[in-house]
Amino acid sequence: MIKHKKIVGYTDRISAAPGDTVGFMVSCYDGVTRYRADVVRLISGDLHPEGAGFKETVLDTPAAGDFPGREQKIHAGSHAEIADRTPFSALSSFTLQAMIWPTTPQRGRQALLGAWSEPEQRGYALMIGDDAAPMLVLGDGQGNIETVSTAKPLQERKWCFVGASFDAETRTACVVQVPSVEYPLADSTAEVRRTVATNAPVTVEAPFMIAAVYDGETGGRAIGAHHYNGKIESPRVANRALDRETMTALMQRPIPAGLLPAVVAAWDFSRAIPTVHIEDVSPNRLDGTLVNLPARAMTGHAWTGEEMNWQHAPEQYGAVHFHEDDIHDAGWEVDFELVIPETMKSGVYAARLASGSDEDRIPFFVRPPRGVRTADLALLIPTASYWAYANEHMAIEASDYEAFSGHLTSLNPEDLFLNSHPEFGHSLYDVFTDGSGVCYSSRLRPVLNMRPGVTISWVGLGGNMPWQFNADLHIVDWLEAMGHDYDVITDDDLDAEGLPLIDGYHAVMTGTHPEYYSTRMWDAVEAYLGRGGRLMYMGGNGFYSRVAYSDAVPGAIELRRTEVEFREKSGAPGEYYHSFNGEYGGIWRRIGRPPGGLVGVGMAVEGFDICGYYRRKPGSHDPRAAFIFDGVDDDIIGNFGVVGGGAAGIELDRCDTSLGSPPHTLVLASSEGLSNHYFPTVEDCLVVSSGLGAMDNPQARGDMVFFETPNGGGVFSTSSMSWSGSLSHNNYDNNVSRITDNVLRRFLDPTPL
Repeated sequence: MIKHKKIVGYTDRISAAPGDTVGFMVSCYDGVTRYRADVVRLISGDLHPEGAGFKETVLDTPAAGDFPGREQKIHAGSHAEIADRTPFSALSSFTLQAMIWPTTPQRGRQALLGAWSEPEQRGYALMIGDDAAPMLVLGDGQGNIETVSTAKPLQERKWCFVGASFDAETRTACVVQVPSVEYPLADSTAEVRRTVATNAPVTVEAPFMIAAVYDGETGGRAIGAHHYNGKIESPRVANRALDRETMTALMQRPIPAGLLPAVVAAWDFSRAIPTVHIEDVSPNRLDGTLVNLPARAMTGHAWTGEEMNWQHAPEQYGAVHFHEDDIHDAGWEVDFELVIPETMKSGVYAARLASGSDEDRIPFFVRPPRGVRTADLALLIPTASYWAYANEHMAIEASDYEAFSGHLTSLNPEDLFLNSHPEFGHSLYDVFTDGSGVCYSSRLRPVLNMRPGVTISWVGLGGNMPWQFNADLHIVDWLEAMGHDYDVITDDDLDAEGLPLIDGYHAVMTGTHPEYYSTRMWDAVEAYLGRGGRLMYMGGNGFYSRVAYSDAVPGAIELRRTEVEFREKSGAPGEYYHSFNGEYGGIWRRIGRPPGGLVGVGMAVEGFDICGYYRRKPGSHDPRAAFIFDGVDDDIIGNFGVVGGGAAGIELDRCDTSLGSPPHTLVLASSEGLSNHYFPTVEDCLVVSSGLGAMDNPQARGDMVFFETPNGGGVFSTSSMSWSGSLSHNNYDNNVSRITDNVLRRFLDPTPL
């Protein structure tokens, strides 16, 4: 029986230099009342019976100790909150209105906008009721609650104007519902008006919210309830009861001058799109904040389809898509801290939490002192890819998971925990409960598949396959075993600092799956190579998709998937441009910067049943490649390993000059032994036919390559995600290890290539 996790945590920063403070947030479950914390240096997380073994070193730090356990909750669900409560707290008469595009109207009560306290049952709000129809809710906090509903269910994923008004003098409440398109027989237009008995609304201290209602506070943060799924555009609040015609006029941009005295707030979501700030365009300037990263740069009700870039027609992108399962910052309190000592060597570390047999390890990375290099080699940890896959649910939720992987599903404790705790959020490979694709991911929460020893649920030869972080520890272990000094830096660092971070290193080595790259990261690597740098690309399917970081939204990345790429769910039409920076999303190949132009190869094929090996090609005998194969006489490379049984597998890249590979690229070896469960990329399958599998398709292969770059630099690409799983074979004495060592030693030699 798989044991359920009882202790989890995360850090407030993922990369720290000496002198920085790292905070650790911890939550305990199922009766865990105390735990022991130690800081460990991580070397290997390999649990394969033929692998390097699990290796860590416990450090003596002031952060070590025994701590009381407590449960810290994650409050998922996105909404907007208006900081200034005063204008909304004592409205007597009012109007609430918005354009909405509901995605789950049948899912139960969902708040649209209002000032309502769920604990006190006090205030007012426009909501979707249990009958999927718009309704106005009024409560006096004394148990007297009035609801007025149109009783006509909203159409799913169809734009509709909804409004509600209350006249305090006559106690008349009105709810209006007008779909943008009226379908025959739908009968979904409505206007319901009646007198209510209660004196509500009364003074309410709850904050005004959009897409949720107030449900109390924790840690100084307001918590939302009855979260809404869908888009909201142009929410408005007036200080008197407006009729339907005037409500319609209030939707105009700019607001008619004659209505300005009645306007309390009129938010325009097409402004400040790269931020979590929402602007009130009324004279009152009651601006607000978006909580838990609902999706911005979303097409609104007036989108014509003529413009795909929100920056060119922002007035057509005035919608925000809210989800009940959005999450950005878990907001936990710090349980203990570590000030990185000046003597702490750059490397991979973790806080090891233990309570009896229950454990968790919270990874973090120690970089060298800022502006200082302590080694000639930089190991570039692909944290952007970690965040892309953070807490992915594919093993349990993807309908075709077993057919895709070629194996029965094998679940681990992390899978079970995430299935029981959906509030821990999604990866960029998941979909929300309303079926829309996820476009933001965050590190400010426990990321449970970023743990030493944790493997993905595809069962390869000899056990589950190491993935991402755990696979990258194979490289760390090899560097340690071979005695190579190295500095650790992360994608997050590279995006923030660019070329100066890596400039001056004799060589940069990637992880096993650097799939996601921001423009600032790409430009930095490209410039580094142009200045004579040397890059060892140690993985497969790297430099594939374009992501965006944001200075305004710390801890998050964004990915807008477009029409043609490997994906669980593509973006909706018109929503392909990142909200963080306005760049077109999707794969780098589609914007004229294919990975081949950077590392000589590009994503070609993936499969998850077994791994193959490499067979040498004539390029391996070229004098330019002599240093690579020094001491290697074998024709077959890597027909062994703890990942699927071989060094060529999972996801592999192909050399192709039509996809950017430099013409002087040497193909050193090509993959063999892949099954027909390996298929080419979607973008290479413009026509679907038989014979696409690797056994029948010569394009479905991986190529190990080398080429020189300007100013004496060079690139070596393994082009396989399973390469690192073969490094430790036979106590590191094997042809995969020898080739890697040969390349690294030559790349560290400053003599021009």
